[in-house]
Amino acid sequence: MADETAKAQTAKPGGDTIFGKIIRKEIPAKFIYEDDQCIAFPDVAPQAPTHILVVPKKPIVQLSQAEDSDAALLGHMMLVAKKCAHEAGLSKGYRIVINDGPDGGQSVYHIHIHVLGGRTMGWPPG
Repeated sequence: MADETAKAQTAKPGGDTIFGKIIRKEIPAKFIYEDDQCIAFPDVAPQAPTHILVVPKKPIVQLSQAEDSDAALLGHMMLVAKKCAHEAGLSKGYRIVINDGPDGGQSVYHIHIHVLGGRTMGWPPG
């Protein structure tokens, strides 16, 4: 976890990201969902027994930079997160996380939703 925090402190917006490469299928990933707007796949560094990433094909840098015109896409991503959680059998609940900026723990500057489940989540989260 400290590794991800360190990455978030040094990550910078701009340029191509790992998610862009995954979307273009330059880097392999096991897609569990794909449509014309977004993809979903298991996180390679899971923070819970189930850890799925939902990533839009449109490269929005971070939530704080999303525009009003992105509202339908952001809502669609939430519904995809719900579908993925259901298909993953997370009937007892799950957590949805969007990291924003260095203090929010964002290490990849292409907005994405973390779907975490398969265990009881603690509070406070950070």
